[in-house]
Amino acid sequence: MAPHPDDTAPATTDTPSTLHDLEELAQEVEEEAEHRPPPAGPASNLVIAALVVALGAAAAVGALALGAGTARTPGPGIWPLILGVLLVVLGLGLAATARRTADTEQFSRSSWLVLAGLATMLVFVALIGTIGFEIPSALLAFVWLRFLGGESWRTSALVSIGVVVAFYLVFVAALSVPIPHLF
Repeated sequence: MAPHPDDTAPATTDTPSTLHDLEELAQEVEEEAEHRPPPAGPASNLVIAALVVALGAAAAVGALALGAGTARTPGPGIWPLILGVLLVVLGLGLAATARRTADTEQFSRSSWLVLAGLATMLVFVALIGTIGFEIPSALLAFVWLRFLGGESWRTSALVSIGVVVAFYLVFVAALSVPIPHLF
C-alpha cells in the first residue's frame, strides 16, 4: 500500500506562530538576564570553593569517627566518607576554575532566602525528634511555599497538608519506616 501524498510531505517548523513563540522566549530570557545580580568574581568563587572543601573534610572526619570499615565489611561511615571525599574533590575543582567561572552570582537580597530555608530546616531537625514529623513537616512546607516561594495562603496550606499526608501514608503506613510520628 502506497503512502498518501500528505503523509510524505516534510513538516515545516518555521511557521509564523513558531517563530513568534521563539521570539517571545528570547525576549523573556533577555528580560530575566537584566534582573540577575552581577557575577560574583574570582575571590567569591575561591571562598565558596574553600567552604565546599571544608564541608567535605568535616564530613570525611565525621565519617571516619563513625567507622568506615573495609571494602569487605563496610561500616556506617562509608557513604558519608565517600561523599565527603567527593565534596573535597569538587571543591578543589571549583578552586581550579575560580578565575574562568562567570556563572555565579553576587550575594544579594534573594540570597537571604537560601539562608532562611536553611534556618527553617534546622528548626525542623530540632523539632522532629521531640514532636514527630507531622507538625514540623507541615510548617516547613507551608513556610517554604508561602514565604519563600510566594504561593497563596490557600495553596500553601493545602499543599503542605497534602505533602504530610502523602509522606505519612508512604513511609509510616505502607513502609513502616521507624520515624518519630504523633499518630
